[in-house]
Amino acid sequence: MKQLPIDKALQILSKHSIPVAKCKLVKNADSAAKEAKAIKYPVVLKGISKDIIHKTDIGAVAIGINSEEELRKAYERIEKSIRKKTGKKQEAMLVQRQSAGKEVIIGMKRDPQFGPVVMFGLGGVFVEVLKDVSLRVVPLEKKDCIEMVREIKGFPILEGARGGKKANIDAIVKLLLSVSNLAEKNRQVIFHLQLGKSEGLGNSPRTPWIRHPEIFDIFFRLYGM
Repeated sequence: MKQLPIDKALQILSKHSIPVAKCKLVKNADSAAKEAKAIKYPVVLKGISKDIIHKTDIGAVAIGINSEEELRKAYERIEKSIRKKTGKKQEAMLVQRQSAGKEVIIGMKRDPQFGPVVMFGLGGVFVEVLKDVSLRVVPLEKKDCIEMVREIKGFPILEGARGGKKANIDAIVKLLLSVSNLAEKNRQVIFHLQLGKSEGLGNSPRTPWIRHPEIFDIFFRLYGM
């Protein structure tokens, strides 16, 4: 299978009204510094290469960058890591606004029998270790998306368990519907999306800590290529 270039992936998301944290592709450290200033710190820096699937595994991601000095050091470090791993220079770097909050993960795979299947779960250890996810066959209706969110074991976290901030479930449901639509109209694409949320809007447990969900990590692969 072939990985879809980041610019093409961004175009697909934009076409389907799926919000992406503000970002710019750059070719050198000077351009990265310029774009980071425009986006405003803190930012994340990611190395882009068709030879890399999991950026974090080889040190091709730097988060929490708060100044130009930190950015330039991170740029050099990522560049060296990619060259060491692949023997090549990266194709580009992605400078992106750093989203705050907890993570959920949304993905899609193509099942040989059922076609596109959408996955939802909390990010990090919940999906990687506990495999706490829900699955539905495309196309999804609103009630399907609500069920997907509510049936994961980590749902109480989204509900604001133990005094935490309550998530805006409606925003997540809306995003799942958009992803379902994307999957339905792009059946040849297998994709993995990792979703970051905006910061909480106050200290009250009733305050949603998701106002405008934003994708901050994107991985697309073309099926059967």
